[in-house]
Amino acid sequence: MLDAAIRHRFPGFTLDIAFQAPSPGVTAVFGPSGCGKSTLLAAVAGLLHPDEGRLALDGAVLLDTAARIAAPPERRRCGVVFQDARLFPHLSVETNLRYGLRRAPRGAEGPGLEEITALLGIGHLLARRPAALSGGEKQRVALGRALLSRPRILLMDEPLAALDAARRAEVLPYLARVRDRFRLPMLYVTHALDEVDRLADHLVLLQAGRVLASGPVEELAARTDLPLLATRRDAGALLACVVLGHDPARGLTRLGFAGGELRVPLQDGAPGTPIRVRVRARDVAVATEEPRGLSVQNILPATLEAIEPMGALEAVLRLRIGEALLLARITADAAARLGLHPGQRIWALVKSVAFAGPGG
Repeated sequence: MLDAAIRHRFPGFTLDIAFQAPSPGVTAVFGPSGCGKSTLLAAVAGLLHPDEGRLALDGAVLLDTAARIAAPPERRRCGVVFQDARLFPHLSVETNLRYGLRRAPRGAEGPGLEEITALLGIGHLLARRPAALSGGEKQRVALGRALLSRPRILLMDEPLAALDAARRAEVLPYLARVRDRFRLPMLYVTHALDEVDRLADHLVLLQAGRVLASGPVEELAARTDLPLLATRRDAGALLACVVLGHDPARGLTRLGFAGGELRVPLQDGAPGTPIRVRVRARDVAVATEEPRGLSVQNILPATLEAIEPMGALEAVLRLRIGEALLLARITADAAARLGLHPGQRIWALVKSVAFAGPGG
């Protein structure tokens, strides 16, 4: 468990946060620019000495200002990956990686060079210099260097933010491999919900230097009292699913979830593979009678739990489907025209192509 409580004052801004994050596990730190995400990582790494605070990882105290304890950065064993890879430009990939090994504490257990290069798919790059690498390759090398330092925690500060969509898609599976292989605690700063969906177990939402909410990702995704729904058009419920089977001829994969089955665009993964999908609230339509003759692949019987206003012109519906919860964002006019009310039996309609980037 990572216990964090930090207070630090800057001119015009105060960071005042407290939360707990599971260990092992990936905790995504999410919020708008300027909310204190990177400052938090700097404090954990020991690059910033806060005015007040306490940090402890699995019982080991890294910082306790009241007790005048402040472990120096080199003793905290934090592996840090920044938005820019920060590789040594005059050294080869292999020498950059071996720099991480040299920083590992004597006697510390951890992966070796061969294991890391195989896991991250960078063995063929060892003789190159950073200038000859793509952005995605640089980030994989930076991640490998951090892992070879045998860290107790990984700190990742928007590691994919500088990459285009193709390079982000290239690197994300490697981050998932690292999560599954090493089971390290990880603080992962991002502003991209697809990265949260793919990697995170736990979510800390920051705003203006404060913690708005902290908890399991799927739980927070379904909360309508948080600003995600009002500010993000890609917000919606996050469902834990399992692959049931594939239909390549139709280009579809069947997923099982707590409320039944979903059909989504063809995915990788053998039957039984766990996968999460975000069902964006704006992609869910509703009907008061069972629809027929539609192109929509997913027509799910649901119970309307609540209707919550979203500004003057829209409403968010909380739809219970078995043990699962979906959110639907519709106009206030549609809610009134359909005569919707809590407890009503309705149908949720979601096109298969609407699913936003399922991730394992």
